[in-house]
Amino acid sequence: MSELPFGHRGRRAKIIATLGPASANSDTIAELFEAGADVFRLNFSHGSHEDHAKSIATIRALEKTVGRPITIMMDLQGPKLRVGVFKEDKVIIQPGKPFRLDLDPTPGDATRVCLPHPEIFSALKPGATLLVDDGHLRLKVKECGKDYAITEAVIAGGISNRKGVNVPDVTLPIPAMTDKDKADLQFGLSQGVDWVALSFVQRPEDVIEVRAAVKGRAGILAKLEKPSALEHLDAIVDASDAIMVARGDLGVEMPLEQVPILQKRIIRSCRKRGKPVVVATQMLDSMIKSPVPTRAEASDVATAIYDSADAVMLSAETAAGLFPVRAVAIMHRIICQVEADEHYLELTEARRMEPEHNSPGAITAAARQVAHTLKAAAIVTFTSSGSTTLRAARERPNAPIMCITPSITAGRRLGLVWGVHSVVGDFIHSVDDIGDVAVKAAVESGIAHDGQALVITAGMPFGKVGSTNMVRVVRVGGETGTQ
Repeated sequence: MSELPFGHRGRRAKIIATLGPASANSDTIAELFEAGADVFRLNFSHGSHEDHAKSIATIRALEKTVGRPITIMMDLQGPKLRVGVFKEDKVIIQPGKPFRLDLDPTPGDATRVCLPHPEIFSALKPGATLLVDDGHLRLKVKECGKDYAITEAVIAGGISNRKGVNVPDVTLPIPAMTDKDKADLQFGLSQGVDWVALSFVQRPEDVIEVRAAVKGRAGILAKLEKPSALEHLDAIVDASDAIMVARGDLGVEMPLEQVPILQKRIIRSCRKRGKPVVVATQMLDSMIKSPVPTRAEASDVATAIYDSADAVMLSAETAAGLFPVRAVAIMHRIICQVEADEHYLELTEARRMEPEHNSPGAITAAARQVAHTLKAAAIVTFTSSGSTTLRAARERPNAPIMCITPSITAGRRLGLVWGVHSVVGDFIHSVDDIGDVAVKAAVESGIAHDGQALVITAGMPFGKVGSTNMVRVVRVGGETGTQ
């Protein structure tokens, strides 16, 4: 494995930092980037369009200062299911007692409350489970109709105004995007976000609906939060550009002991298809208030890296926590330690995917093997769409991946992808240029030095999507050759 620095990060897995009250200012955003944040997430469940516009402008200004693409992800809120209000702020639901949910907006009490979502009642069946307030109150449906449900508390407890409701047992007939999401999406696209994270995906059709609205202006990341999504896992991965293992709601709607297994299953599906995969939620949760994480949290981050996730995400830790920059720095340190471990390298090699059964897949697999044999400083991919670089990342090579692209859009979008360092510029005018351009970019990025090999992959003719068909080896300060 190359011992040279990968850009200034020194690691392959990426870090996503969520912006919020604790971090959405120019100084902290710059500090987060310097600490190791590769992607900035804007959570549209909170904040105004004006707030998010300021954050986007700050990130783009930082991008110009540092001279490398920085990735922005917008996270749509999605359909939020909540109970109504109570005459008193909070009531206690006793075990075994009936509790009615209905469409009547009258403030509730210990016997009933409004659930203003007729789509839930239309999908419920006796025996279904309703989880309120992240599962702190668990209700089982005993009887239901088109505008009501009689339930019984399986896990009793308190319930207060507008607490969230999860319905794990059924696929709800709700659209992928609410009216708020549609307005937020158009705003985000107008601001030039690179990724759109779609919440509460249930079926591949949800992704297809959003893709029609996005029209190629951003990558689409499907957040897997509901058990119904796992019934269509491979189809959702195929329909998406990336996937997030959103363990918060997934852990509410499914038994906790299943979540680690599902995390590995989702990562395997994404790896097979060459789609980036993010592991998220409560990774360093204690750092919202503490300057150090728990040992269990450090192990949780490490597990995601050992599993070969493309990225790990910080949510409240950087959005609202007391130590946002420190949280990124510690996550960076954990990733670096794991990726330096011999066991990590052995696992990466053992889990290597069978090459795709096409010419680009075979060429890319060959490039990885050549890079490994020559102990190359990097694999250099020339791409306009990003597809050549995604194929290289799918192979999980020992050498870092340098993407050279004329497209700032592709360069920014690839910031989410394992092992990729993007250089943006219209450098190539003929095939004869690629060796010199690759060497210059690798040296300037600190990835390669005199005498080291670079393995180049590209598609000919340039600009044709999916045409990876060439491998070339060059040496810094030496002659070029074609394989």
